[in-house]
Amino acid sequence: MSNDQKTDLQKLIDKIKNIDTAMMTTADDEGSLRSRPMRNMQIKEDGVIWFFTGYESEKTHELQKDAHVNLSYAKPDDQLYVSVSGRAVVSRDKAKIDELWNPALKAWFPEGKEDPNIGLIKVTIDKAEYWDSPSSAMVHLYGVVKAAITGERADPGENKKINL
Repeated sequence: MSNDQKTDLQKLIDKIKNIDTAMMTTADDEGSLRSRPMRNMQIKEDGVIWFFTGYESEKTHELQKDAHVNLSYAKPDDQLYVSVSGRAVVSRDKAKIDELWNPALKAWFPEGKEDPNIGLIKVTIDKAEYWDSPSSAMVHLYGVVKAAITGERADPGENKKINL
């Protein structure tokens, strides 16, 4: 990975690390896309994102047939939107389960870390794109009004595509 890619990846991680939930999109057996909310458990500096999952869930079966996923993140109050494309692997790595375990997960895994249905999804980022507009509603409104009066294009903020 080049230094520019490392810088871009770190900027991406900084944008999503405080967003608790991503919408994970997978493809079902007929090729239809399905999205569901997933709680981020860890985002590593190397572009790996970890999630807990029910090992016998539909998404697990979908990922075993097609590892491509999309993760969508949104922080509307800050006008931040992120789309991450990557490949997912389903795992039952006990050491990683122990590392990421949080007691609140007992709501989904009643037997705790030893629950027979517990699993992990490891997503490795391939590509990403983000849109980061001025976070203040007043700054954003000012830009739109100024553009309307002057005929100049409004500043949409930062849009960046990242390829790893």
